[in-house]
Amino acid sequence: MTTPKAPQKDAYRLILDAIDAGTYRPGDRLVESELAERFGVSRTPIREALQRLETQAILTRDGRSMIVASLDHNQLAELYVVRGELEGLAARLAARNATPEEIRVLRDMLEADRALVDDPDAMARANRRFHKQIHLASHNRFLVRQLDLVHRSMALLASTSIAAEGRGARTLDEHETIVTAIEAGDGEGAYAALREHISSAFITRLKLDAQKVEAARL
Repeated sequence: MTTPKAPQKDAYRLILDAIDAGTYRPGDRLVESELAERFGVSRTPIREALQRLETQAILTRDGRSMIVASLDHNQLAELYVVRGELEGLAARLAARNATPEEIRVLRDMLEADRALVDDPDAMARANRRFHKQIHLASHNRFLVRQLDLVHRSMALLASTSIAAEGRGARTLDEHETIVTAIEAGDGEGAYAALREHISSAFITRLKLDAQKVEAARL
């Protein structure tokens, strides 16, 4: 009797998830042999995954090496503009298309996340889950695909804006406004609330970046 083969690990997803989790951060060098050993995958799929991530601008080349890319100020601004529009559209469609069960899940997430307000890393993960649930509740597969690309680029940010003092609590207040609008079937209200949420996060990040620049000068 033939023993069934173990499923092949997806090298691309493994590397992408590691970047998203902060295992590899902007500026970190990725070495084929080390990645192959870490993930238990041969070097050929690792090499193919690295090339794919380079074409998506998640990785950039430094001589013969690959490093995790970083975003400059202009790229960051461009990313938040696109994110705000697409996230807002997802909220508008969720207000129109979400099932009662999906709205219940959003509400349950919001309530559970209140226990995480003093843990920035846990809040950041919860925030990603919350936004992903809104994407799915839009019931538009093409929009979900584009938002997945945007959120991959968000992984190139070295820190989370939720780490700023008071940002965790404000994030939950903003999530409350978004969920309330979706529950009410208020598409324009949901769009505006999520756009404002993204704008607030961008302002916080700009302030954090400015503080880092000032600290580096001292």
